[in-house]
Amino acid sequence: MSTGPTGEIYRVDWLPGTDVLHGTCHCGAEHTSQDPIEMWEWMLGHPEGHRPRGNES
Repeated sequence: MSTGPTGEIYRVDWLPGTDVLHGTCHCGAEHTSQDPIEMWEWMLGHPEGHRPRGNES
């Protein structure tokens, strides 16, 4: 069921020449993985495991 657009943008890029996926969450956090399922679980598990850029201490 959809409740309409949320404005959240998730982006997954494949790094050519590798088996690596690079994901960027709508909050700005970034993650890399070779497993597409693990990548989507990370993205949709927000905020667990997320550290937006600039909050790295």
